[in-house]
Amino acid sequence: MLTYSFENIGSQSLYEYLYHCIKTDIINGVISSGEKLPSKRSFAKNLGISTITVENAYEQLIAEGYIYSVAKKGYYVADITIIEALHPLQASNTVQNSANDIHKHYNTIIPNNRCTITQDILPSNDNMHQPYTIDLTSNKTPAAMFPFYTWSKYLREVITNQSDALLQSSPSGGIYGLRCAISHHLRDFRGMNVYPEQIIIGAGTEYLYGLIIQLLGRNHTFAMEEPCYSKIRKIYKSNDVPCKSIIMDEQGIDIHALYKSEANIIHISPSHHFPTGVVTSIKRRYELLSWAMNDKDRYIIEDDYDSEFRLSGKPIPSMQSIDKTGRVVYINTFTKSLTPTIRISYMILPINLLNLFNKKLGFYSCTVSNFEQYTLARFIETGHFEKHINRMRLYYRKQRNQFINALEHSPIADKIVIDKADSGIHFLIKINTNLSDKQLIECACKNGLKLSCLSDYYENSIYAKNGIIVINYSALSSENISTTIELLCRTILY
Repeated sequence: MLTYSFENIGSQSLYEYLYHCIKTDIINGVISSGEKLPSKRSFAKNLGISTITVENAYEQLIAEGYIYSVAKKGYYVADITIIEALHPLQASNTVQNSANDIHKHYNTIIPNNRCTITQDILPSNDNMHQPYTIDLTSNKTPAAMFPFYTWSKYLREVITNQSDALLQSSPSGGIYGLRCAISHHLRDFRGMNVYPEQIIIGAGTEYLYGLIIQLLGRNHTFAMEEPCYSKIRKIYKSNDVPCKSIIMDEQGIDIHALYKSEANIIHISPSHHFPTGVVTSIKRRYELLSWAMNDKDRYIIEDDYDSEFRLSGKPIPSMQSIDKTGRVVYINTFTKSLTPTIRISYMILPINLLNLFNKKLGFYSCTVSNFEQYTLARFIETGHFEKHINRMRLYYRKQRNQFINALEHSPIADKIVIDKADSGIHFLIKINTNLSDKQLIECACKNGLKLSCLSDYYENSIYAKNGIIVINYSALSSENISTTIELLCRTILY
């Protein structure tokens, strides 16, 4: 039986340490693909830890695709043989030399790699006027949860102490102090080691998509997941780039369909896909990296839009953190973690694209005001952003649990199946109904309930799955959950 020592685990929890031990042994081939893992009870007894610790470690490994479970049989190691081919790869000499140059520049600016901020330095026209009692499509942050006091405190501090810097032009990539604060946050929270210079700040992900198109060129074919967040597809098409939609399965985007599409660029959300909630397995991630490596013009755009709000287990590691050949452009935003009205997003360019960006697009001015950039930097580096994320995660977990509990004890409990409830701030409800999706939405609208269905997010209706509602519960409060359940019951029992 597998045996691990827990004597020197440092600051990690027991389940995190066990998860890392098993994951490392799987990657290194110590535990073979298809091999059965010990049962939770016997493993816990052998290691002298609780069963729940083993269960949590197994659940994290399942979420990332390293293992899978078979009902009444146990846990088995997934087939991840492709990792063995890609894992030893190192960055090319060109990429490595560029990284070394950045590293020297980085140490010149900030000795000992320490970064501080010094004193010197419309909705659609459809139903536009429809009054809704409850909106289950909104990602609005509850006003009571936004840290107004702390934010205004740092805004006043920035205005008082950095008035000269506030009135100076921002570099094209954004204020260095904010890029540095984000770099440290990503290292601590996501295990990503990136230089501040690789980070490009922009006013929303939509603006950053436009920069990527200009950077990579309109002669490439862009592909996205089918289904996907509809605005992504619209943005690419409005920028006159050829687009393909690639169907998904339970492991992520279909790799065979991707090869057949002849696309060069793929836009994916591997840590938590919207709207399906699918988490791309580790095997599929390495298959995508292998796809990208097969052509010098291929890149992966990793949209990590709500990675902070995985409500069970550890955050899923990013694809950027396992990319050794500079093929992943990482994008994230503060619109989910803070509020949609703070239009601050960022992307991380691989070293080879960073040099191209500086040469080709370095003339652009940063589209986020210095006031907001310096304030957010202070908010992050003083630890308040981490505290805010932890507070929001607890809040959303409470809202989700209360909402699901109410659904499970409602008159429609026997007509619904709840799916993907652990991976972020939305989940799916599969409904046993004779209504079409269009009829379902119209009926909900009459009852004052705004809904969206999974089928709404498909470009090709032939692939659409019907009878599935996408529930975004981030804007719900404890006080209106009962009203929401009542309106859902009226709609589904119509």
